[in-house]
Amino acid sequence: MLTTEDTVPIPRSATSVLTQAGRVIRKPKKETKICDHLYSFDRLYKFWSLAFGSPSDKMSTTTLHSNNINIQPLLKQLCEPQKHGKASADEIAAGFSLFFEEDRLSEAQAIEFLTLLSTTSRDKDADVIAACAAQMREVALPVNLEHLRTIIEHHGRGQGSYHGGLCDIVGTGGSQHQTYNISTTASLVASSFLLMSKHGNKAQTSVSGAADILACIEPTAPNLLASNHHNLPRIYEKSPYAFLYAPNFHPGMKNAARVRKQMVTRTIFNLLGPLAHPIEELVEARVVGVADTSLGPVFAEALRLSGINKAPELRKAMVVAGQEGLDEISCAGVTDCWMVQSTLPDSEDFDAGIEHFELQPKDFGFPTHPLIAIRGGGSPEENAKILIQLLEGKLNNDDPILQIVLMNAASMLVVSGLCESETSHMGEGDDGNVIEERGPGKGRWKEGVRRARYAVESGAALRSLQAFTEVSDELAAKEKGS
Repeated sequence: MLTTEDTVPIPRSATSVLTQAGRVIRKPKKETKICDHLYSFDRLYKFWSLAFGSPSDKMSTTTLHSNNINIQPLLKQLCEPQKHGKASADEIAAGFSLFFEEDRLSEAQAIEFLTLLSTTSRDKDADVIAACAAQMREVALPVNLEHLRTIIEHHGRGQGSYHGGLCDIVGTGGSQHQTYNISTTASLVASSFLLMSKHGNKAQTSVSGAADILACIEPTAPNLLASNHHNLPRIYEKSPYAFLYAPNFHPGMKNAARVRKQMVTRTIFNLLGPLAHPIEELVEARVVGVADTSLGPVFAEALRLSGINKAPELRKAMVVAGQEGLDEISCAGVTDCWMVQSTLPDSEDFDAGIEHFELQPKDFGFPTHPLIAIRGGGSPEENAKILIQLLEGKLNNDDPILQIVLMNAASMLVVSGLCESETSHMGEGDDGNVIEERGPGKGRWKEGVRRARYAVESGAALRSLQAFTEVSDELAAKEKGS
């Protein structure tokens, strides 16, 4: 129930039009449903039409369909579920899929749909998130999975309970702390042992996104445009690391870009990236960061639902949320964790296969550091310099950025199952002594740090970056020549 104190996100352009027209939306004097006050379909449709212009004749009929779903009844269900019935997750996902088809939704309809999902909190339902993410994956550009699977089986280095599959470490963003690119760097460190498939984009809410920092690496940056659905198998033939630049795989997102710019608040699109991996079928393990702890169990359940049809060994996942509002494992204090078990029971119970626990820096063998210590540079260029310094082993062992990167890389190694190995043969300089100590969630977090530190100090992580850079630039040159 929304009350008179709730605010409605209204694009500035719409507010301007309404003000000029002398139409001011006032708060009701008593508690009321927001749908009764503003979001009845007819009133909101007219509202957006004033702001953005009337849809074309073709659009104004509102007979748009996706899997036999008409958008107007769906909006009414979202607005007044008591009167029109509650929309199912599949119905919402079918409406959501219209965003990826050009000219299927007018701006008014699209904004109304996203606004209703937000104000009713249906975009925070695990089944809705899972279903909408599945729609994004379904319309992603296809990768030759059989070819890629063959390459993974050949190059994957299974150890412990890690089977050699693809892994990803990614966050939803939304943190207000503007920290250094932790998950991107951690993914490179982890690629010394795992086949990493980092799915990411340019900055949405931060100074430097994953794609931004990689594109600014000097003297030679990897060619992110060459890391596309055609070339992905070729990349893994020569590199244990690949960055899956989201626009290369999800071209339909450009159809939603204009609407997203009109919204003044975060929408379901801001949540789906970590779950919309374009080769989800081959992802064995992942660590997903959320900035809001209330989303932790929601994302864990969405991952559980997404993995039901996957083989048990491909269902490993952990959701993390630093209690300071950080979508990483925090160096400043407590991080809430939700581990999705690799063998999930076929159960409808929300908690089935999900374990909650807390991690702190001391569980990794580190002291705490304030978040200001991991802000990094003020631009992608500065962060790229820090990235290379870290991979070249030039940061001090007590550097807060190095330590938080090692913590997050260690979490990826633990979740993958690599740290369950009772032996260690990493290479020259490895004494072979596995740290068997187990911490919260029964994870060998200190063993993960031992391996992550070796990846940096041995130069293995830097070699992974160099391999990805070389193969992506080589593929880009071939495409240019052809």
